Amino acid sequence: MSINVPFSTTLEVRDTCLCLHTQRAARALARYFDDALRPYGLTNGQFSLLMALNRPEPPSIAPVARLLAMDRTTLTAALKPLQKNSLVEIIADTSDRRSRLLLLTPKGSDLLAKAVPVWREIHAELENSLLNGNGDMLRSLLLNLGNISTP
Repeated sequence: MSINVPFSTTLEVRDTCLCLHTQRAARALARYFDDALRPYGLTNGQFSLLMALNRPEPPSIAPVARLLAMDRTTLTAALKPLQKNSLVEIIADTSDRRSRLLLLTPKGSDLLAKAVPVWREIHAELENSLLNGNGDMLRSLLLNLGNISTP
């Protein structure tokens, strides 16, 4: 025998679910930044990944995966188009030949430098228009949400 969930429960989830509202907001923000970064041939995810590699020393996969809240397999897949476009190289770690380091190439660094002003402009526009300049509160809430662990 099938048990039906009442439509009122659907409305409750639609109106109150933090996960749903966060996913919707993330998708809308992603589209907004994708549109702004399209002239540079980047998606918002690729921009974030390139930015995560913009360090004094090339990082290994694990810390980048943690920063971007990705598993290693997803990160490896996300790196492929960046490698193909010569924006990123995966190199052997000289101190541990089994480990791989992620290197932002000069071409990747140049592209990132061109895209940053657009990111800054779009980011400031969003923060000022949608958040009335109060982005710190939203960042704090999102950081707290990002630190929850599974039940």
